Amino acid sequence: MAADTAVAASPEETLESLLREAEALKQKLEEERQKLNDVTLSCVAERLEPITFPNLKLRRVLKGHQAKVLCSDWSPDKRHIVSSSQDGKVIIWDAFTATKELTISMPSTWVMACAYAPSGNMVAAGGLDNKVTVFPLGGAGEDEPAARKRTVATHTSYMSACLFPNTDRQILTGGGDGTCALWDVESGQLLQSFQAHAADVMALDLAPTDMGDTFVSGGCDRAVLVWDMRSGHAVQAFDTHLSDVNSVRYHPSGDSLASGSDDSCCRLFDLRADREVARYGKDSVIFGVNSVEWSVSGRLLFAGYSDYTACAWDALRAARVCVLCGHEHRVARVQLAPDGTALATASWDATLRVWA
Repeated sequence: MAADTAVAASPEETLESLLREAEALKQKLEEERQKLNDVTLSCVAERLEPITFPNLKLRRVLKGHQAKVLCSDWSPDKRHIVSSSQDGKVIIWDAFTATKELTISMPSTWVMACAYAPSGNMVAAGGLDNKVTVFPLGGAGEDEPAARKRTVATHTSYMSACLFPNTDRQILTGGGDGTCALWDVESGQLLQSFQAHAADVMALDLAPTDMGDTFVSGGCDRAVLVWDMRSGHAVQAFDTHLSDVNSVRYHPSGDSLASGSDDSCCRLFDLRADREVARYGKDSVIFGVNSVEWSVSGRLLFAGYSDYTACAWDALRAARVCVLCGHEHRVARVQLAPDGTALATASWDATLRVWA
């Protein structure tokens, strides 16, 4: 009996040995991955022709908000832009004529997120009110959208990001409570909850597949997580950033994704290799990245910074090819028109600018 008790390990010892074993396996996995990591993307890209970057010029300045513009989104019609601001207003703009077409007053200030539906017939917005409100467009009369508004989603903290996953019938949201959620627009019912972030979720993006069954999120826990929309589980995680992740964007091919962070770097993660393959930054760039966006071809990565500029990076060579100056405060959002012919930047200087 005494011999038996001497042989049996205590639960603490068993746990310790299991933890050691897990660490050893992790180390082995990392070593195997490093064997494949034999050459950098920029080294391979040196054989490519340098790109001649088109000279982007400022074409329109959209003035009308009374405070910081926090978010914007292009309409699928490639002509209209919705923007949301700290002043509590959501504005629909005609980007061709630089005029306001509609102003919607929200229940609170700091409207941190806005998005167009794929049909272009409604917009969603929300922020410090912890809710997402959907406004149908195209009705008769100026007050129609506000009168027909519908509260769809409710978080337990502020709402930081929202998008429609290839359908007008559902909406995906991310919030300061560290969760993402998929909602039914018609009933307001929660369809799926996504919980793995350890801090506020700051950004969302949908995979560019027709299925629309995976999306990526970035948060203040420095993590970039890829989710399966059907199961509600995170299927991949990248945690090489050194600070809050403010923006995430799938590459047009769907095989990789870019992220922008307060650590002043943009990073490119290859989903098939399951690792970071490129980093976009310079010693002279010391301000945080608030937003990232791909060109239609996926060769250029646009980024909006807190030093009042937006930059374009050659994604393969990891070299900066253009700087857009003009804003008088941090650039909160950069977004390409659906056909790739214009770039919209939204800033804390209360304006939006359209470059082409």
